Amino acid sequence: MRARAKRWSVLLAAGGLVGVSACRTAEAPAKTSSETARPVARTAAATFRVESSRLESNLRLPAELMADQTVDVYAKVNSYVKNLRVDIGSVVRKGDLLVTLEAPEIEAQLASAKARQAAMEAVHVASKASYERLVKTSETQGAVARDAIDQARAKEQADAAQVVAAKATHDELAAMKGYLVMKAPFDGVVTERNVELGTYVGPSGRGSNKPMVVVKALQKMRLTVSIPESYSPYVRLGDTVSFSVRSLPGRVFSANITRRAGALDAALRSERVEADVDNADGALMPMMVAEARLKLSSPGPTVVLPRTAVVESGMGTYVLRVQDGAARRIPVTRGLRVGENIEVFGALEAGDVLVLKATEEMKEGMRVAEG
Repeated sequence: MRARAKRWSVLLAAGGLVGVSACRTAEAPAKTSSETARPVARTAAATFRVESSRLESNLRLPAELMADQTVDVYAKVNSYVKNLRVDIGSVVRKGDLLVTLEAPEIEAQLASAKARQAAMEAVHVASKASYERLVKTSETQGAVARDAIDQARAKEQADAAQVVAAKATHDELAAMKGYLVMKAPFDGVVTERNVELGTYVGPSGRGSNKPMVVVKALQKMRLTVSIPESYSPYVRLGDTVSFSVRSLPGRVFSANITRRAGALDAALRSERVEADVDNADGALMPMMVAEARLKLSSPGPTVVLPRTAVVESGMGTYVLRVQDGAARRIPVTRGLRVGENIEVFGALEAGDVLVLKATEEMKEGMRVAEG
């Protein structure tokens, strides 16, 4: 009896184990189903809303001062310096005599041309009178042959052409003689003198190497600044530019931009702009190096973002816009940058939600929990 009872106990224990195992097997699918129903995890990220604003910046660039007008006086004809009326530092007015040159051969050629013109005029007077007499005589029937009249007329016209040619030669030599007198083309100061009395000058003389004198207008100066390509769109005519020079510490000058090149320099890839500077006190001199300061601003309200919101990678420059809880890449183009803010251009509108600290590791379509 005891052996039979023991055997029944073992069978009941085994049945219990099978039942427990079956229950656990039945519960397994329910657990898997509950895990599948859980929501997908979202990455918490700080976000902000886009706002339109105007970005302003101060730009410092090297600049150069130049005279408003500059003329290098050269000799056009071979001659000698006869009279030198100015020296370095001479203040001249428009029309003042600078240098007088002497060329004896031009005087001789001019006298010869004048005599030839007078001779041609005398010949023309005679041929014209002869032609007019033949025309008058021809009024009598058969007195003069028609051929004789035609020849007289041709000679009169040829002589008239010779007079014109002689006068042109005389005028040309008279103009060449006028080049022997050098006058100031505008009010200014003589800044260079490279000849002495008796110096041989001209296209083949010393005057072909350096100008005899250099005159510059210093009452007004030109400040020239080369604006890099990326900043050129923000510079406008009339903008104020302030500058200083090392030789005048503590003094700040200002002027307005009056001219723009409208094209980029081939070497520097920059646009040249100029500002007219009043120099009535003569403090500024040509070729001074200056430090120019310009205030740049966007032409109108644009999208300005924190620098951390813009991602620059091998895939381009973009921002991450949060749309329907997911991150979407929006390509943008960089503009002006000031400190930690940057101007961008792209398919963005005021009110768009962007990731504040975007990184290249954040993938397209990633679920984002706004934080």
